[in-house]
Amino acid sequence: MDLRQDFTDSNLLPPRLIDNWSIEVLPRTAAKVPSFLDLLPTGTQIFLAHVDGTPLPSLVETARRLRNEGFSVTPHLPARSFTGRQELEDLLHRYRNEADITHALLLAGGATSARGDLLSSFDLIETGLFDKLGFKQLHIAGHPEGNRDIDPDGSTRHVDAALLRKCEFAKRTDARVVITTQFLFESHSLLDWARRIETLGIDLPIHVGLAGPAKLQTLIRYAMTCGVGPSIKVLQKRALNLSRLLLPYEPTEMAQTLEAFKSANPSSRIERFHMFPLGGIEPAVHWCRQQMKA
Repeated sequence: MDLRQDFTDSNLLPPRLIDNWSIEVLPRTAAKVPSFLDLLPTGTQIFLAHVDGTPLPSLVETARRLRNEGFSVTPHLPARSFTGRQELEDLLHRYRNEADITHALLLAGGATSARGDLLSSFDLIETGLFDKLGFKQLHIAGHPEGNRDIDPDGSTRHVDAALLRKCEFAKRTDARVVITTQFLFESHSLLDWARRIETLGIDLPIHVGLAGPAKLQTLIRYAMTCGVGPSIKVLQKRALNLSRLLLPYEPTEMAQTLEAFKSANPSSRIERFHMFPLGGIEPAVHWCRQQMKA
């Protein structure tokens, strides 16, 4: 049963940000789940992480399995993980032909050195392969709190320029282009960023990254590894409160603030939530289901 369809149709209300949530899944996590049909609503968009060292045929097989179970699958494509255009093209052909994949998340990737001549997500775009092979939706990364790997000085000059280039690409591609953000812990940072990029002329849909329920120590570790910016202070402040230190973090407060904003500003480009299940996929799915019932 697709809970999202039930709730949106029965109340005849515009979709909320939670109603069409998507979720990240690691290949090793997928291997441990006998059937995602027992876990996720049918049709959920699953982002399949591309973990270096995972054989490419294994990624294709996982994507095929998830598609056969009735899910929309969006593989990560980290530019620096490919030896070159040919390896990328071979993988895209397999995703399209063997798993009927039409969505992808384009990334530079976390590797400090590239395996080939593809260095950035725009290098992936410039291959022209996604229109050639009929991809229908392309996700690009958004960094509401900046990205020190791209702008070491703490500014947003280069990340803004990259988004503007991709916004221009969105006007000439056949695919729908969507910004999917890094997870963060503070709604005001997200809203300020969304307003700011809008003033720059960037009008792409935004899917907001939320960290799923997890222990505080786990979240702080992931946040530091992934370069989360000032909103990490929300976690650090929580760590000083002994009554909350041992309780799992949940993104409820941030989600509710963003839902209220979207309700009051229906033309906002903020479109849905994207879950990073840092504390496990089952707690993240449970939280989403509870929010859908709220």
